[in-house]
Amino acid sequence: MADPQKSYRRIMVKLSGEALAGSMKNGINPDIVKRLAAEIKEAHDTGVQIALVIGGGNIFRGTLGESLGMERTQGDYMGMLATVINALAMQDALEQIGISTRVLTAIEMRSVAEPYIRRRAIRHLEKNRVIILAAGTGNPFFTTDTAASLRAIEIGAEVLMKATKVDGVYDKDPVKHSDAVKIEQISYQEVVEKKLRIMDLTAISLCMDNQMPIVVFDLFRENSIKEILNGEKIGTIIS
Repeated sequence: MADPQKSYRRIMVKLSGEALAGSMKNGINPDIVKRLAAEIKEAHDTGVQIALVIGGGNIFRGTLGESLGMERTQGDYMGMLATVINALAMQDALEQIGISTRVLTAIEMRSVAEPYIRRRAIRHLEKNRVIILAAGTGNPFFTTDTAASLRAIEIGAEVLMKATKVDGVYDKDPVKHSDAVKIEQISYQEVVEKKLRIMDLTAISLCMDNQMPIVVFDLFRENSIKEILNGEKIGTIIS
């Protein structure tokens, strides 16, 4: 198999909502958003076409609503709206540093964003715009990891880059276990069998069925996206 970690023409980057909060835990940290925008600009300047999916966990998570006695469907829709807030924040940060962007949402709200239409999304990419895909899949019970996998396949991305708080996949939680061992390359099937909580099962299955390689990397490592684009072996490859 060819090394999935090579130069790419089109990529999908999945950012967690929590990443935007930084040490604040909740809400949006403007300094973090600016730093992430600078990382994306560096990658964009190499000529690669970039799509982003950002979670909403820094504002609201559907499972939180359920734990508070709310109907799960209602909570999930609230979580989808949270991803739109994050997408607009990232759009503003990118446009302030000269990157043309479009936010496309799975739930229509035409006064703030375009509705997600696959051909339109691809056309924006071809015009060198960064696209930010918000509101998940538009359906409850699906995570933003699943949305990122689905959209990556739909738009013809060559890799899904999953940004996390650690520098790859480990055999157990490195925060809790000092003897955790980093895995440099692993198959989709092993991820499922070992129940490694990188992405949910639906997201992994979508990538496996469509041969979409996943690179799991440390979001806060400087120049990480650009290094992956340059072929440097950082993080973990799932293929």
